[in-house]
Amino acid sequence: MMSLIRRYFLSGLLVWLPIWVTILVIKFLVDILSNTLLMLPHQYQPDALIGFHVPGIGVIITLLVIFLTGVVVANFIGRRLVMIGDAIIAHIPLVRTIYASVKQVLQTLFKPGGQSFRKVLLVEYPRTGMWSLAFQTGDGASEVERSLQGEAMVSLFIPTTPNPTSGFLMMMPRKDVIELDMSVDQALKFVISLGVMQPLGNGMNAKKNAAENRH
Repeated sequence: MMSLIRRYFLSGLLVWLPIWVTILVIKFLVDILSNTLLMLPHQYQPDALIGFHVPGIGVIITLLVIFLTGVVVANFIGRRLVMIGDAIIAHIPLVRTIYASVKQVLQTLFKPGGQSFRKVLLVEYPRTGMWSLAFQTGDGASEVERSLQGEAMVSLFIPTTPNPTSGFLMMMPRKDVIELDMSVDQALKFVISLGVMQPLGNGMNAKKNAAENRH
């Protein structure tokens, strides 16, 4: 009897839990976008200008501002304005450190043609004989490679399960990592699902790299 109750409960949980988590994530994102308008003086906020509250207007306005900003900075004048703004921020202590770090990370992640989080790797971690999925974040730092007598290195991020936003930054010799024939989306699903959702791929890159490493 208890096993039947448990089975029914788990079946119901598998239906409602993904829906609940999805709603929470969407609500979290919507709240962030909506709350950006709170930075405006009260008299300039949409509710004050219109005279009544419109659900979702904060999200719409925030997305519209982001889009229009992209249109402006895509031309010469917009780029010059961004450069002037960067120059001003560069003279503000503490603020310049945070701003420059965040901007550099975002440019690295979203730069077209970049290698950050574009490749899924297989690395031997945390010990010999145990393997973990990792995402390539870039090439090894030049200073590190010089300290290691010029050995080619690669920087990578090993995510934790089931929360892939935390993890470990590692630097490994390029010869010790195996590039997998797996998309980043597939790898993330594999990590989040605790390995239940198996990625699809022909594994050609992994086999090729494993063979090269053995030689």
